[in-house]
Amino acid sequence: MGMLEQSDKRLLALLRVALGWLFFYAGFTKVINPAWSAKGYLLGAKSFSGFYAWLASDGVLPIVDFMNQWGLTLLGISLILGIAVRLSSVLGAFMMLMYWFPVLDFPRVDHGYLVDDHIVYALVLLYFAAVGAGRHYGLGERCARLPFCMRSPKLRAWLN
Repeated sequence: MGMLEQSDKRLLALLRVALGWLFFYAGFTKVINPAWSAKGYLLGAKSFSGFYAWLASDGVLPIVDFMNQWGLTLLGISLILGIAVRLSSVLGAFMMLMYWFPVLDFPRVDHGYLVDDHIVYALVLLYFAAVGAGRHYGLGERCARLPFCMRSPKLRAWLN
């Protein structure tokens, strides 16, 4: 892939921050709402209903709720700050697929066939991971230059 032009880097950073805000807001509003739970969403699953019903069971639901609330919140923070974008984007894309299956009544989703907002978010997140979107106007590049990251190329790669 070629080098990004300066205007492309700015647009990529704006997209990263905007999507980050969307995820942060979605997560944080769940964190501060003690009545919020994913139970209704999980029990309404159209695909893999048995699996999603298990996720809604009394023993598993608190873990699912916690991971949902804080996963969205931390994904948003990661994208806004531009740190650990590769890691958070890959995990976020997986989370979007987990949100997609319950609304998939193959091949239909609420607004068409197969592709809905969850798929679009997942693809944008995978793009962020592929291009290292945290390097552009984010803290990922700064963190990658810290001494402990300089000694670990794998860690440095995931921080961008």
